[in-house]
Amino acid sequence: MGRGRVGFALTRALRQAGVDVGEPLGRDPDVGDAEVVLLCVPDGAVAAAAARLPRDLVVGHCSGAMALDVLSPHEGFSLHPLMTITHLAPAPLAGCVAAVDGTSARSLAIARDLATRLDMRPIAVPERDRATYHAAASVAANFTVTVLGLAEDLAKTAGLDRDAYLPLVEAAVRNWARTGAADSLTGPVARGDEITVQRQRDAVQARCPGAAELFDALVSATKTLAANKR
Repeated sequence: MGRGRVGFALTRALRQAGVDVGEPLGRDPDVGDAEVVLLCVPDGAVAAAAARLPRDLVVGHCSGAMALDVLSPHEGFSLHPLMTITHLAPAPLAGCVAAVDGTSARSLAIARDLATRLDMRPIAVPERDRATYHAAASVAANFTVTVLGLAEDLAKTAGLDRDAYLPLVEAAVRNWARTGAADSLTGPVARGDEITVQRQRDAVQARCPGAAELFDALVSATKTLAANKR
């Protein structure tokens, strides 16, 4: 249920996995003879969408942050692909983690089964940890893009496009994957080169003045990370 990016991506992936799944539904709650309904709707719409469904269904949602009480009185589960899903390309779900939870052994088993059929790796994330889990996902994906947006804006003022920085970004991510943040940190902040950092700060202020506060916050956080490494 849900005709957005996630709804269509999961419908396509489930069909490719051989699961009998209907077309994504809009606001119409007629689910036919389905036994399980997966709500691929914005977080604020989950409770209302669940309330429109017959009570004998097992109902799941795809929210990374929400608990399962919003699905009451249904037997409920959650299935959150830890993957960015855009309208630009099919989501590469195979190999990624799926955060799962359930209000019963059966509903949790359904969540695990769907994740496994999609070649995802199901990991149980209980209610007490969901907001933290989802915050980490936002930092890893959304905030990374925000920081790269600053790099892109600065590069443009120097006559370079983002492709020039892609090998650097990819190498940094590979290093982080191998050794973690502290041991993969490089650059003038990590070296304690205050003169270079100040020159960079002056350039940011001159070329992208609206980003100076963000730059300062990133320098401060990077100093803390470098101190932990030492």
